[in-house]
Amino acid sequence: MISTLELCHIVESGFLPAKCKCTIDAKDQIMVQIFDRERGHADLLASGIPVSSLNSSRAIANLIATLKEGLKSHSTARRSMQLQERA
Repeated sequence: MISTLELCHIVESGFLPAKCKCTIDAKDQIMVQIFDRERGHADLLASGIPVSSLNSSRAIANLIATLKEGLKSHSTARRSMQLQERA
C-alpha cells in the first residue's frame, strides 16, 4: 500500500502546473482542490473519495483523469457564462 503522503504527492503532481491541494481526513477520505491560477480560488473541489479505492496506479490515474474532465467541463461552462455576460 502506498503512503498517504505519497498518494497526495502523486495526485497533486498530476495537475501541474496548476496548483492542487490534496488532503486526507480522519475517515481516510481524500479531498482534492484545484485552484485557478489567475483568481486563486478553487476551480474544482472533490471530496469523500475513499483512500481504499486508490489501491493501484491505474486507479490513481483514473481519478486524475476524471478530475481533469470535471475541471475541463467547469472551465468551458465558466467561459461560456463570461461570453454571455459580455453580450
